[in-house]
Amino acid sequence: MSANVPGSGSVPCRFAHYFVICGIDTETGLEPDELAALYQWLEADRHGRTKQTTRTGENFDQSPLRRTFKSKVLAHFPENIEWNPFDQDAVNMLCMPKGLSFRTQVDNRDPQFHSYLITREDGTRTYGFVLTFYEEVTSKQICTAMQTLYQMHHAEHAGSVCASSSCSMDSLASSTDEGDATSLSKLHCCSSYDISRDTLYASKAICLITPLPFMQACRKYLYQLHQAVTSQQPPPLPLESYIHNILYEVPLPPPGRSLKFHGVYEPIVCQRPSINELPLADYPLRHVFELLGVENLVQVFTCVLLEMQVLLYSQDYQRLMTVAEGITALLFPFQWQHVYVPILPASLLHFLDAPVPYLMGLQSKEGTDRSKLELPQEANLCFVDIDNHYIELPEDFPQFPNKLEFIQEISEVLLVFGIPPEGSLHCSESATQLKNLALNDLVNDKKNGNLPGDTLAVFEMLQGNATLERLQALAKRTGVSVGQVDGLRSSSFKEKETRLQCDEEELRNAMLNVQIREVFAHRFTQMFADYEAFVIQSAQDLESWLTNREQMQNFDKASFLSDQPEPYLPFLSHFIETQMFATFIDNKIMSQWEDKDPMLRVFDSRIEKMRMYNVRIPNLRSSIYQKCTILKESTQSIEQRLMKIDHAAIHPHLLDMKIGQGRYEQGFFPNLQSDVLASGPTNNNRWVNRTASTQRRKDRLRQHSDHIGLDNDLREKYMQEARSIGKNLRQPKLSDLSPAVIAQTNWKFVEGLLKECRMKTKRMLVEKMGHEAVELGHGEANITGLEENTLIASLCDLLERIWSHGLQVKQGKSALWSHLLQYQEREEKLEPPAESPVSLGPERRKSETGLSMPLLRVSLIQDMRHIQNISEIKTDVGRARAWIRLSLEKKVLSQHFKQLFSNQALTKKLYKRYAFLRCEEEKEQFLYHLLSLNAVDYFCFTNVFTTIIIPYRAVIIPIKKLSNAITTSNPWICVSGELGDSGVMQIPKNVLEMTFEFGYKPTHSTITKLFKCQNLGKLTTAQIGHDNSGILAKWLVDCVMVRNEISGHTYKFPCGRWLGKGIDDGSLERILIGELIIPCTDEELGKQCRTPPQQRSPTQIRRLSITSLGGRNNKLNAAQIQEAVGEAVNNIVKHFHKPEKERGSLTILLCGENGLVSALEQFFYHGFKSSRIFQKNVFIWDFVEKAAAFFESGDQIEEAETGVESLRPTSKIFCQYATAINVTPRNIGKDGKFQLLVCLGARDHLLPQWIPLLVECPLITRMYEEQALLRDRMAVNSVIRVLQTVQEFSITLESSLVKGIDL
Repeated sequence: MSANVPGSGSVPCRFAHYFVICGIDTETGLEPDELAALYQWLEADRHGRTKQTTRTGENFDQSPLRRTFKSKVLAHFPENIEWNPFDQDAVNMLCMPKGLSFRTQVDNRDPQFHSYLITREDGTRTYGFVLTFYEEVTSKQICTAMQTLYQMHHAEHAGSVCASSSCSMDSLASSTDEGDATSLSKLHCCSSYDISRDTLYASKAICLITPLPFMQACRKYLYQLHQAVTSQQPPPLPLESYIHNILYEVPLPPPGRSLKFHGVYEPIVCQRPSINELPLADYPLRHVFELLGVENLVQVFTCVLLEMQVLLYSQDYQRLMTVAEGITALLFPFQWQHVYVPILPASLLHFLDAPVPYLMGLQSKEGTDRSKLELPQEANLCFVDIDNHYIELPEDFPQFPNKLEFIQEISEVLLVFGIPPEGSLHCSESATQLKNLALNDLVNDKKNGNLPGDTLAVFEMLQGNATLERLQALAKRTGVSVGQVDGLRSSSFKEKETRLQCDEEELRNAMLNVQIREVFAHRFTQMFADYEAFVIQSAQDLESWLTNREQMQNFDKASFLSDQPEPYLPFLSHFIETQMFATFIDNKIMSQWEDKDPMLRVFDSRIEKMRMYNVRIPNLRSSIYQKCTILKESTQSIEQRLMKIDHAAIHPHLLDMKIGQGRYEQGFFPNLQSDVLASGPTNNNRWVNRTASTQRRKDRLRQHSDHIGLDNDLREKYMQEARSIGKNLRQPKLSDLSPAVIAQTNWKFVEGLLKECRMKTKRMLVEKMGHEAVELGHGEANITGLEENTLIASLCDLLERIWSHGLQVKQGKSALWSHLLQYQEREEKLEPPAESPVSLGPERRKSETGLSMPLLRVSLIQDMRHIQNISEIKTDVGRARAWIRLSLEKKVLSQHFKQLFSNQALTKKLYKRYAFLRCEEEKEQFLYHLLSLNAVDYFCFTNVFTTIIIPYRAVIIPIKKLSNAITTSNPWICVSGELGDSGVMQIPKNVLEMTFEFGYKPTHSTITKLFKCQNLGKLTTAQIGHDNSGILAKWLVDCVMVRNEISGHTYKFPCGRWLGKGIDDGSLERILIGELIIPCTDEELGKQCRTPPQQRSPTQIRRLSITSLGGRNNKLNAAQIQEAVGEAVNNIVKHFHKPEKERGSLTILLCGENGLVSALEQFFYHGFKSSRIFQKNVFIWDFVEKAAAFFESGDQIEEAETGVESLRPTSKIFCQYATAINVTPRNIGKDGKFQLLVCLGARDHLLPQWIPLLVECPLITRMYEEQALLRDRMAVNSVIRVLQTVQEFSITLESSLVKGIDL
């Protein structure tokens, strides 16, 4: 039908758009299915087999009755409509996905119902409902051809031992349709055909194509049509009358209304939710839960929410469609944005190569187990075997928030309806017992008709009705069994069914659907109740927003996550990165300028309603689970619509047909008369006029908006581009499957992958570099570890999809790791034997002091070996992700991939020509995007693999002065990090290593220690000491260098102090604070094998004690010292205002350069009389010790000022701490003791009390000059006020700092 025929204006409101008949074309005869042949050709190409034999589509190994033949659309009515053009190839393929099939009289020929959908380019969907049945073949030509084919097949296998086995296996593989476990010999018999003995039947399909998924109504209508064909009595009217009626005279029910129309024998009722209810979902969720069980369904649902690749697998097409539609219906208010093909025809199996998120359904064959199913990519795949109640989940899979409570609530709803939560596939007996037990315990919603099936006892059915209870009691007294009053049930429901206008099961399915969907919708309403507060409305008008959409940040993700309960974060941090969430936010922003998206409108209204009835404190989120409280109310509107039908369509009636048309022949679907079905009535129904006038009004409004707004084409272009950001094809094009179209589709995938890579790397850079006003030297990056981990996991997923695209032959679950292994195998054959991972040649890394460590050899193979040696990683997918994280942390990811791509022969062997990895220009851009990640610093390997054993190299570098570069004592070292410490390690004296400059001139000796221990994380402190033995016991150490031999991170621990008795402060051990070394030249920054730049520990120049070499030249004035104290305290306050997992090392803020200890040391040294007495230095600790002795002397306290007496309780505590530090067995020296005192005072919130105590001590006048800060009351009070700001925080000290202290 053309667009301008009468009645065409009513098309958008018709119940059905097309009626289609598919089957065998008797004129062309038997043709091999070309699409199946194409699939075989593609599979041969994929597995590297010869392709010549598969091009014909013939397969003589298979019985002719089990082969697929080409089906054809025999007729469709009307010819075409403007709103939904008829796609003949797609409809034919989806009506008969397996092609044409044949049966004989001994085979099962029960009709089979299935449905499908077609997603158009604009995202709208058209639904098809198909009934496939078998019709006797009357064409002698077809029967003769089948006989000939069978004889050829039989001759091919005559005398062969494997002939019967092969034939039997073919029958077994296609016994899907019979569904019974017959013997092989019977199957062999069934697959034969003798024209003189057997009757041949061919499959035929009748199909309704509709704009909305009224599955139940269409199913009933098609079964009634089939009944009319097979019945002994002809139908009351010719079939054309019924088909004309549903195509042209039955309208779509308006929103919030119900409609009754007439099939061949019985009326059919359907209802449509109002605009304020959840959208229409007619596929019964009962079946979904029975097939999968609650827990499996929630896991699959979570995979869909996180936009993973989801593959459904079942023998039954309708099961695939039911599960797919059921899960997507539960997504409200979100919508699946990627490839959605619930039924994937055999000819489209190559589409499983798609390197994008997808939700697809694949028909299985009986006898084909999961292990034989070769899927192109499985790293991020959720595999759902529907028939076997089994799912496979991807690795690193976050759980849905409150998963257990959520499953419990769903289970309670299911039990009310008599459905076992674990599913009913393999547990029918136990399920029945559970059902009856649960229904005894639960309060049944009797008023709403929530009665279970036949397994219920009559007492339960009649509970609550006094009269019927008395009848039951009478029945028991008279000895009548309970089952004999079952007639009461049917009679009582006849009355209810009369009121309901539909059968009980249909009502209960509709009510269950609504209640389950309400539970799911309520979860999202709870989780995203405050989402609107985080939407960023930055554009002034729609045009500017659409133009700049890709550059805009539309949702404040960091703030949103910081407002969520901790248990929700693993899921939510992934979910808010999905395309469905981005589209949801886009729709919210666009609602400023255009009509609100229907699902968004419903969702927003629910949030408003929740706020009215449940006022919450803003920004105070709780993870306490709240159940949905509107389950019963939600079903009332459905009951009302089914109790009282709002609209009734015109009855089917006789059409103006010629005499002889519409003849009835039992068992044969008639050739319909196209002249009466080509167009509808011109003007015989009120809804036609109403719809036409509505359409005219919409046309006028559209024309008006064209004049006053954007150019319509430009606007549409912007809209499509804005909504397609991050998306790829929603559905493969079904109408043309030539190699050229397949190549074009793959090219779109390549473009989409490159675009996704650009957006992901850009997002990672922006988030990591952070809020740049803060980041340019003014603080730490503000990205949280959770966000960072989510973005990196997303990058790993993208890389797996890129490596899976265009694979020749799949090997292992991770395509990337498989590629790496093959590269490693080839390279190791060429590699010279036994290379050391450490290069000892003249090329060296320079430290900031001009000292050096041996260069760490970094290569792709070496990093692979590191990963392979980690026993904790068990899978290929896990190894690939660990390798990506390690390469990213070392800033060599782009370099490694470039090295991998250098072996072009291997890439050509592994990948087809259209694969992403063989598109040179796109590959170069891909490497460039990854290279940009080197601008930021990641610890994504170190922070994730916290339990692995890591080799470290420690180098102790002394200062060559007065020949004290070498010590005769026994040194030891202990390295600590955020995750633990190495323990004390003795260093033998004979591990001296000579260090050379480029001219091979020896400069000095270093002591090197190689050790392995559990991952220490980011290194914080190193304790170094010796036992003071031997002649040369005094040791002047410049620094200690420690390197992680896997990640290459090198830490420098500055010292610049003596270790030895009678020199400096007499310390035999020191606690050194580490800083990560940053390459100091542009050249080093350019070399990817160098240590990555990382934000320094809080330091500018290395702190030297006032008694250290050159220390006297670094004195600060009073104002600078006070400012330093304030800055040190401010850094500690900021540390505690970060999320706990993001705080980093507090030790650096306390003891590092510019830390609190350093600042207070400068404060106490200001004006300190440190003149040498007999060539001995005087230290702050000397003043502390004398003050403690003064406070402990009772006689002196009595003579002291009254101010000290008032501080007596504080003085006792102070003396206790000073004594404990003095008696510690550790030889930490006087400066080390002062550091320990400050740390303990900060931990126990005593510093603001101790400083006034020391100020009041009379010794201060003897040891401090008049102008000292400690004698300046204003300065002291200022410092005390600053120190009081950290009183509220709980400070935990590293064990390395407080070891040996007993308080």
